Amino acid sequence: MIRLKDVEMEYANRTKAIKGISMEIQDGEFVFLVGPSGSGKSTIIKLLTGEAVPSAGRIMINGFSANNIADRQIPLMRRTLGVIFQDFRLIEKKTVYDNLAFAMRAVGTPVKEIKERIPYVLELVGLEKKADCYPSELSGGEQQRVAIARALVNDPNTIIADEPTGNLDPERSMELMDLLVQINRLGTTVVVVTHEKELVNCFGKRVITLDSGRIINDSIGGYVGGHIHEA
Repeated sequence: MIRLKDVEMEYANRTKAIKGISMEIQDGEFVFLVGPSGSGKSTIIKLLTGEAVPSAGRIMINGFSANNIADRQIPLMRRTLGVIFQDFRLIEKKTVYDNLAFAMRAVGTPVKEIKERIPYVLELVGLEKKADCYPSELSGGEQQRVAIARALVNDPNTIIADEPTGNLDPERSMELMDLLVQINRLGTTVVVVTHEKELVNCFGKRVITLDSGRIINDSIGGYVGGHIHEA
């Protein structure tokens, strides 16, 4: 579970990116986090991944306190999270298999488990025949699926997808979202950060809307204009 209580975030340049946010995301939920540029979405991701520490308030992430976590526990907390970046961040000189293996070795996974887990995850994302390909040999949609596989490979509690469809055409975007819905049905919590209103409207999921560092709406439905359209 993810819990934010009265969270504030002020950067060194005195910019107040987050202004007293409280919210809970339960295990197994699928949540869209939406809002215009500068609303605080990117800062929320940094707070959830431990890249930034809040100026005030408390954050709990899958049983870990992000406020006073010991250095040795940070890798354990991050292992409960899988992050999908908009720019994929794949290692160009490594094959699809080796990109995933690298992510597993980074958290100390035994070789036997790596060999068992990677084929399963590649099949899940429809890339079982692409294990030996390099990123440059894949389409944009396939590269994004590799990024999803890498986020899944350490069996995290939660997937955080940062503008995952930003580089894809509408058809590929819908395929990607359908895949995330499928992953959610298998029990993984999914948080999708996006500004694509039309995409959000297709799914009827929980939508948390940010504006100027505050939550202005939190309900089930679609994101239309600056408001929530109830399903």
